Amino acid sequence: MRERAALRFLDRLRFGPLHRRVWWLSAMGIMLDGFDFFIVGVAVPLIVAEWGITPLETGLLTSVAVVGAIFGAAIMGPLSDRIGRKLAFRIDLGMFVVFAVASAFAPDIWWLIAFRFLLGVGIGADYPIAASYVAEISPGRMRPRLLIGAFSFQAVGQLLGALVGLVVLTFDPHPEAWRWMLAAGVVPAVIIVVLRRGVPESPIWLASQARYLEAAAVMSRFAGRQVVETEIRDVSPSADHPVLVRATGVVPTVRKRALFAGEYRKATALTTVPWFFMDIATYGVGVFTPTIIAALALSSSASSPFIADDITSTEGAAVLDLFLIVGFAAAILLVRRLGLILMQSVGFVVMAVALVALGSTQLVAPSPAQVAVIFLAFAAFNLFMNGGPNATTFAMPTAAFPAEVRGAGAGFAAAAGKAGAAVGTFFFPILQAELGLFATLSIIAGGCLLAATVTILFRHQVRRERVIRDAAGDADLVGVTG
Repeated sequence: MRERAALRFLDRLRFGPLHRRVWWLSAMGIMLDGFDFFIVGVAVPLIVAEWGITPLETGLLTSVAVVGAIFGAAIMGPLSDRIGRKLAFRIDLGMFVVFAVASAFAPDIWWLIAFRFLLGVGIGADYPIAASYVAEISPGRMRPRLLIGAFSFQAVGQLLGALVGLVVLTFDPHPEAWRWMLAAGVVPAVIIVVLRRGVPESPIWLASQARYLEAAAVMSRFAGRQVVETEIRDVSPSADHPVLVRATGVVPTVRKRALFAGEYRKATALTTVPWFFMDIATYGVGVFTPTIIAALALSSSASSPFIADDITSTEGAAVLDLFLIVGFAAAILLVRRLGLILMQSVGFVVMAVALVALGSTQLVAPSPAQVAVIFLAFAAFNLFMNGGPNATTFAMPTAAFPAEVRGAGAGFAAAAGKAGAAVGTFFFPILQAELGLFATLSIIAGGCLLAATVTILFRHQVRRERVIRDAAGDADLVGVTG
């Protein structure tokens, strides 16, 4: 692989100022996704009150950004393999800014749905681009933590969305306040877009495209000293004068259906199937968490009932969002010790148990013990979700695919995840109405167990292929030691 020597060189670097800047700007983009995911849930009751939209329109509004994210991840991931990470890194958040502003000024529900779809395209694009970018600038010893650390900002965004929603409702307790909520993400997005202009192109992507002189220049910025581009047959590498390996041949291209070919088929299964079922659970349960919490133990007596209910449910969900952040913190601390495979497998199993426990509370009479079980089940679900699959599925594609298809692989996996999110948000209320909450949560729990099974089945194949592709010291990333 053309980028192998470049990756080995990056693995030996200390984590410097430029590393921190690229990581921070990647994490901020992911934070905006979490923010938008939650803020629209706070805004929907206000939109319903102002426009009197139908249940169908409400369903479209809550799920259309997720559908847009499917297209964004599927399109921009492979596109970033062609045009580079830097340009794609700016396009996606540029779309967020434009269509967040447009959403805030939407004249009716159908314009709002259209703008939300296009905004979702930008959000979905940032997942594979950010994952590939962080993986391709991170020292190998820190790569798992940096990937999960960046993705953990999704939970920070969700908590920020809850807080912004509460602030807006406090100072403007009227139905039209939803416009301020949808526009609130524009300010940080503009700042991030401007700051992203100064980040360099991924040196690993440049090397994979045989653009070695440019890769050496970027390497110099990360290393803090000159890195020389040369032919490997002419100069032998040394510790004092690091070089890049220049390969001969044409620039590699990704063929259609390459991810389903023999070389990558099992890696694709490992990265897509668990992410699909994880997002069914994450979005399906997450969207309805505020309503469930508000119905359990919280009450309000405000003069405008729907405003009071919105505030109450937002407060309840904000409390549970703290467990999302704790889960991500645990993932960052434990990933090097436990590995992605173990964390993902255990996380899915605990999520399944928590969902069954949560659903079973609907089969017993209300009591303080029931409320305690509901709270503990929700807390365990959020904790092990973000301490497991919600973090590991984001990082897994970077451990399974080489640079020339990493964007495509990460993009396809992210698209599969967003497809699961669309399935979860669309079918959850339908199944709940037809089958009941216990059956609905049990079905989702079954998907979690299936995802755990797929993770375990394909663990060795991915490790073997990863070690063959590069000797970058990333075998521990997938959590297989033998």
